[in-house]
Amino acid sequence: MKPANRPLFTQESADRDAAWVLAALDGDREAFGRLVGAYQQKAFGTAYRLLSQNDDAQEVVQDAFLRTYRSLKQLKDPRRFGPWLLRTVSNLALNLRRSRQASRTASLDDGPKGDFERAASEPPSPEAGPIEQSQGREAEAILERALAQLSERQRLILTLFTIEGWAQKDIAEMLECSLETVKWNVFQARKRLRQLLEEQGVL
Repeated sequence: MKPANRPLFTQESADRDAAWVLAALDGDREAFGRLVGAYQQKAFGTAYRLLSQNDDAQEVVQDAFLRTYRSLKQLKDPRRFGPWLLRTVSNLALNLRRSRQASRTASLDDGPKGDFERAASEPPSPEAGPIEQSQGREAEAILERALAQLSERQRLILTLFTIEGWAQKDIAEMLECSLETVKWNVFQARKRLRQLLEEQGVL
């Protein structure tokens, strides 16, 4: 299981990104490739958690890198390439989600999961029997319906925090909002999910 709340945007990564951005703007074709290598996995993970489809996630990531490359000169602070790219990925994924009504999964809490939350957020293992696989799919469908009733902003923040393991300060930096705004959205999203799941007799 991935460690939760690990830092993503650090002083070191910001300095590194700035050097690569400036090199790319100066004509170094390999520099942007290094930026792609640094963020490709994180970008795909973010897109996939919002779309739950490999093809859609790959399409979003490719589009995001292409857009950031073409707009690289518009980036005022080269140190903020990471937040800028991942914000682009998130926006594109949400737009695609709206247009195709794609599904995704998420976790309710970042701490130890109960049986329902584990089944909803983690696919059944290959060794799981038909009953366990059916229960996992049912739990996932129930949670998806509940998540659909959250605002897109709350779904995004909860996904990044609980599934992707982003630190809240990193989410705030990417979304260009305050840390308190992120904390409030996480709290409200969890509260609303619990209410919806309790109404269905799940929790």
